[in-house]
Amino acid sequence: MIIPASALAQESTGTSPGWTFAIHGGAGTMDPDRMTEQQQADYKAALQAALDAGSAVLDGGGSALEAVRAAIVILEDDPKFNAGRGAVFTWEGANELDAAIMDGRDRSAGAVTGVTSVRNPIVLADAVRQDGRHVFLSGAGAEEFAGDKGLETMPPEWFATEARREALERLKAEQLSAMDVDHKFGTVGAVALDSQGHLAAGTSTGGLTGKRWGRIGDAPIIGAGTYADDRVCAVSATGAGEYFIRVGVAHEICARMRIAGEAAQSAADAVMAEVKELGGDGGVILVTPEGEAVFSFNTAGMYRGRADSNGLNEVAIFRD
Repeated sequence: MIIPASALAQESTGTSPGWTFAIHGGAGTMDPDRMTEQQQADYKAALQAALDAGSAVLDGGGSALEAVRAAIVILEDDPKFNAGRGAVFTWEGANELDAAIMDGRDRSAGAVTGVTSVRNPIVLADAVRQDGRHVFLSGAGAEEFAGDKGLETMPPEWFATEARREALERLKAEQLSAMDVDHKFGTVGAVALDSQGHLAAGTSTGGLTGKRWGRIGDAPIIGAGTYADDRVCAVSATGAGEYFIRVGVAHEICARMRIAGEAAQSAADAVMAEVKELGGDGGVILVTPEGEAVFSFNTAGMYRGRADSNGLNEVAIFRD
C-alpha cells in the first residue's frame, strides 16, 4: 500500500536510470465504511489497468508523453471515473469534458475545454499540442478541430451514466453542493519519466456536478492542474479547481523546486497546505528527473498508483 504523503516524507521510487510512472483518479472524502470490499477492489483493478498501460509503454522504451496518454485513455473510457465516459452532468444536463497534456522536453502543451462528443479528450489535447498553432481550444472550435483531425467521436448517451444523472437530480432537488453528491473531485491524471530522461503530464475531467455558465476548472489550465518541465518535475492535480487556479498549483510546485531548490515532497506539501489555507481540497501527483514519484493530498483519500523500472508497482485509495 502507498504511504500517504500529505505531511509525511515519502521514499524515492529509485534513482537509478530507468522510468517512473504515477497516476491518479481523483481525491476527496473517500471512506472505507462507505465502500464495499468489492467496490474497493473494482477501483483498484481499474487503477492497475491504467498503471499497467503506461508502464508497458515505458518498459518498451516509449516516451513519457505516450505513457501518459495511454493511461488516461483507459481512465476516460472507464465510467467509474469522472472523465470521458462517466463524466458528471452540468446544470443543463450535458457532459462537458476538459483535458490537458504537456511535454517536458520543450514545454509544448495542448488543452481543450467544453468538449461534448470527442471520445478521448486527452487525445484531442495532444492533437492540439502536436499541431502547435495554439495551446487551448474550447467548445465548438475544439470539436471542429477534432473533426479536422479525424478523431473518434461518440453520441451524448455514450458519456452519460445513470449514477451521474441521479447525482445531478439530487443536487437540484435538495439544493446541495457538488461535493455533497460527488464526495470527491473527479479528475484523472498521469505523470511520467521515461528512460530517455524526459517528463510529461496529463489531466482529464468532467468537472463538477451541476457546473454552470461554462465553468472551467484547473485540469485543462497549463500551470494550474497540469505542468511538465524536464528541468524539474511533471505534475497533475485534482481538487477544487478554483483554488488550484488561484495558487497555480502545478507550476508553483515546479517553481519552488527549480528556483528555491526544495525537495519534491516538501514543495508539494507546502503548496497543498497553501491551497488548504485558502479553503481548497485535493491532491497532486508528480515525478522528478531523478525518478521520485510523490503524492500529496489534504483529503481523506486519493485514487492513486505508481510504478517504476526497479519493480515498484502499487495502487491505493485511502490515506492509511
